[in-house]
Amino acid sequence: MEALITSTLAVGLAEIGDKTQLLALLLVARFSRPWPIFWAILLATLINHGVSAWLGASLSAWIDAQWMTLAVGLACVAMGLWLLRPDDDDGLDAGAPGHGVFFTSFVLFFLAEIGDKTQIATVLLAARFEAVLAVTLGTTLGMLAANAPVLWLGARFSERLPVRLVHLLASALFILLGLWVVLVEARAWELLPA
Repeated sequence: MEALITSTLAVGLAEIGDKTQLLALLLVARFSRPWPIFWAILLATLINHGVSAWLGASLSAWIDAQWMTLAVGLACVAMGLWLLRPDDDDGLDAGAPGHGVFFTSFVLFFLAEIGDKTQIATVLLAARFEAVLAVTLGTTLGMLAANAPVLWLGARFSERLPVRLVHLLASALFILLGLWVVLVEARAWELLPA
């Protein structure tokens, strides 16, 4: 349950103001059909994050548990610092006309997530919790929680959000999680007093 909740909160916060949220806004502005876009986001995220979670859990099986835990902790801190940097929205457009709303949305969301902060977060969370299904479901729920309101509320919603504050909260969440993991591991290695 911890993996599901942590994954949902981490990705839900990290997604606010992310390029995929802007992509959702562009798609709904162009097509005015939120439901096919919603289903496309769901499917693209399940596939992308499912593979990412599997990779993260697999990495934890191949690398010594202590070193993996330390690496995940440090990577979470780095992820938190990376969240402070705004996303580039270069190259985001709503796709070529002639493709269906679902297909266009699916392809664009899937491609936008490759190498994105939330994909990397999914790998890290799965490595930390070794729970592929819980992390995949959590990160997908977080993605939908951040993007679904944009589909139905559009620009008015996104303009009123304190995006910088949300990015700071997401950053703090990753940094605190990373520091906690590093400190627990340092104590396990008896580098710090209990």
